[in-house]
Amino acid sequence: MTPGARLSAAIDILVDIFRSETPADRIFENWARSSRYAGSKDRAAVSAIVYGVLRHKAELAHALGSDAPRLMAAGWLKLRAGEGADAVLALMNGEKHNPEPATAEETAALKAAQLPGPEAPPHIRLNYPEWLHPEFEDAFGERLEAEMAALMDRAPTDLRANALKASREEAMAALLEAGVELEEGSLSPWSIRLLKKANLPALKPFKDGLVEIQDEGSQLACLLAGAKPGEQVVDLCAGGGGKSLALAAMMENHGQIFACDLDHRRLGALMPRAQRAGCRNIQTRPLHPWMPGETDPDLADLTRRADLVFVDAPCSGTGAWRRSPDARWRLTTEKLASYRAAQAEVLERAAPLVKPGGRLVYVTCSLLASENEDRVAAFLSAHDDFTEDPWGKRWPEGLPHPASLSGIALRLSPATSGTDGFFVSILRRRA
Repeated sequence: MTPGARLSAAIDILVDIFRSETPADRIFENWARSSRYAGSKDRAAVSAIVYGVLRHKAELAHALGSDAPRLMAAGWLKLRAGEGADAVLALMNGEKHNPEPATAEETAALKAAQLPGPEAPPHIRLNYPEWLHPEFEDAFGERLEAEMAALMDRAPTDLRANALKASREEAMAALLEAGVELEEGSLSPWSIRLLKKANLPALKPFKDGLVEIQDEGSQLACLLAGAKPGEQVVDLCAGGGGKSLALAAMMENHGQIFACDLDHRRLGALMPRAQRAGCRNIQTRPLHPWMPGETDPDLADLTRRADLVFVDAPCSGTGAWRRSPDARWRLTTEKLASYRAAQAEVLERAAPLVKPGGRLVYVTCSLLASENEDRVAAFLSAHDDFTEDPWGKRWPEGLPHPASLSGIALRLSPATSGTDGFFVSILRRRA
């Protein structure tokens, strides 16, 4: 592909992303599969433009006076990739596979465009929706600039060594032999961080179940949950089961994990993963809608039986914006309100399952207090038989404490801990 064809492809992909609710990575993957003429360097170049625009959308729109995909793709090449305006305009010549020539207005906007300076509002310079500024200011205070800047970076790929099959050292040795460039993770005792991209599903260590893809912050959430051999565990929002697999390894296949989810399709992917990982103590339970105050149609037999109920609640995903930069622009006030309602409901569904002395571990990959501390406070005000334990007192002995933002719960973020953003609250039922 020529540079002009790459720009044209990026524009077409951005048009599809901006007019669709489909995640950007899926749209890009569909383009890559249908464009067999595009080699690895072509895909990388197109990806750089697409995701560059998504990460810097607010500042590009401000600089250009437009949020049109065509102009922002060209603007990214000038303002962020360091190409001159004339060089970018030369790609827009209408020749085969190249974008149509720039209009006079586009030409003027591109030539005049400058990145916003320090006097610009934070939501423009740091690329997030203006309506979310009070939420982030409440979450971060004086750390807002550093925290939001870190959310614009690209996220690393972390793996979890599967202790049921290999130690971290053994897993790393197998990956190194397969040609993977990596380093030991700095926080989780199971974490391995890739230094370069690798086609993991094609590699023998992955096929053999020695490793799973899992952000280090997610691993720390599982570690803090403290699942032990012989316990009865309910993973109430299991999804594809990544955290269930981590909990099963902690339990050394002794005890029982009930992996549950309303999304039966996603839950269906868990058992093949469990078989590959050598997990034998997981059973799945598809859930159905439930109304608080009514008998639970799916979980009544587990009432007050669980040592641990792990709730990885549906949320805005603001802590994972590095991985899904388009998600920041698809979040709305209505969607955020629906997440809060779902969080309150899943906590109500979880509470009856916890036995006296047991724990309910509430986890989100959100950075917003309205999905985190506020939800915990509302739950505790309605359930005086539960109390929140300080995360530090539950941390495994002998492991260094991860850096956490202030509060009784564990609060991870890219700027603070180098992980995705996570919130982990330990709610213990009084004995």
